[in-house]
Amino acid sequence: MNIIPYTTAIMFAWIGFMIFLERKYPFRKGLPIFREGFWIDFVWYTVIQSYFLQILIFEVIIWAIQSKVNENDFFYSILHSPFSIKHWHIGWQVLFFLVTHDIYIYFFHRLQHHNKWLWRTHEAHHSVKEVDWLAGSRSHVLEIIINQTIEFAPIILLGAAPEVVPIKALLDAMFGLWIHSNTRFTLGWLGKIINTPVAHQWHHADDKIVFYANYATKFSIWDHLLGTAITPNRIPEKWGLPYDFPKDYFVQHIFSIKRFDERILFKNRWIRFVYQIRIKLIKLFLPKRIVEFLLPKKVNNDKQSESKILSYQLSI
Repeated sequence: MNIIPYTTAIMFAWIGFMIFLERKYPFRKGLPIFREGFWIDFVWYTVIQSYFLQILIFEVIIWAIQSKVNENDFFYSILHSPFSIKHWHIGWQVLFFLVTHDIYIYFFHRLQHHNKWLWRTHEAHHSVKEVDWLAGSRSHVLEIIINQTIEFAPIILLGAAPEVVPIKALLDAMFGLWIHSNTRFTLGWLGKIINTPVAHQWHHADDKIVFYANYATKFSIWDHLLGTAITPNRIPEKWGLPYDFPKDYFVQHIFSIKRFDERILFKNRWIRFVYQIRIKLIKLFLPKRIVEFLLPKKVNNDKQSESKILSYQLSI
C-alpha cells in the first residue's frame, strides 16, 4: 500500500497548524512569516537540496551498502531469523527506529557542538536569526547525508516494512517543525520527556549558557538524564551565531571549508554579476506579482540601499 499521499497530506496540514500556533501563541512576538532567510530555507534547503539528497542517499549510498550487505552470509542469517525485526508489528518497528535514531542524534549533535570540524557541518543550522517552523530545514549537505543515511539505512537493511520509511520521515518532519516553531509551549512535566519549542528556541539562542545544552530533537529525556537540559525562565535576547555568517546557500557551504568575509567577497564585480543573473532569471520566469513580492524596490542610488538590496538578494 502506498501511504505517501496520506503522509504528504498530513505534512501539509501540520505545516498549516504550526503557522496557526505561531500566530496565536508566539514565543517571540512580532516575528514575520516571511522572515529573513525564509526563501533560502524554503527554496534551496527544503525543495532543491532535499530533492537531490533524497536521490543520493536512497538510490546511491543506501543501495550500494545494501548490495554489499546482501552478499554477507552472517547478515543474511540475521535478516531471515525468526527474531528479525521484519516479523514485528509495524508500530513497534516505527517506535524502535524512532527511539534508537533519536539516541544517536543526541550524541552526534552533542559531538557537533564540541568538535570544531563537525561544527562546520552544523553551524549553518544555527545561523537562522529568526527561528520558526521552517528554520529546521537549514542544514549543511554533509550533515544531512550523514544523519539520514544512518537513519534510513538500518530500516531498509534490516527488512522493516516498506511503510516504516515514509512514516518515520513524516514523524521526523513533524517533530522538526514542532521544536523549531516560534511558540511558547513547555508541556509541563511532559516536557521532560518530549522535546518542546521553548527548549529548542533556547538551543538556537546566541547565549553562552546554552552553547552546550538542549541537544535533544524528539525526546528531551536524554538531556534531562545526562544533565544538558537548560531552559531559563525568560526569552533570549538574540538568536543565531555569535559571528557573521554568509546569507547565500552556496557561499554558506564554501564558508564551512574556507573562512572569509562575504561582504568583501561580493565587492568583486564578477561575483556580483553572477548573482545579478539569478535576479534576471527570477524576473524572466516568475509572474510579475511574485517578483514584486520577492525583490525589494530600489528607491534610490545610495550605497546603503545597494547594500540592503544585495543582502536581500543573497537570501532568496
